[in-house]
Amino acid sequence: MKKTTANAGKEQKITKDMLIGELVQKYPDAAYFLVKEGIHCIGCGAAAFETVEQGLSAHGKTKKQIDDLLKKLNKEADK
Repeated sequence: MKKTTANAGKEQKITKDMLIGELVQKYPDAAYFLVKEGIHCIGCGAAAFETVEQGLSAHGKTKKQIDDLLKKLNKEADK
């Protein structure tokens, strides 16, 4: 998964505080991972104001599940 703009680095690019809409805009391939986890709100109105953490929590994901998904997303973003 590549970011739509060039900005290489090893810091965590995708955080729990990032808006879902911002995540999908910057990293379009992230939508696949969200849908795979049962998060289908990537296109709904809430994506514009709901953070990744809020969205995943609202869908019953635990803190560990959220952290694990963020690790996967960041690993893919580094590719």
